[in-house]
Amino acid sequence: MRDIISLACTECKRRNYSTTKNKKKTTERVELSKYCRFCHKHTPHRETK
Repeated sequence: MRDIISLACTECKRRNYSTTKNKKKTTERVELSKYCRFCHKHTPHRETK
């Protein structure tokens, strides 16, 4: 049921994290605040393909 997704920084567009989500319960794209090592600060990270 759980699929692997990657999270990309909304500022520099780099894919920094990978996580899993349940596609049946969460149909919209996930957005989390994570630390970006390229921007050197906490930024919103959005789910990408």
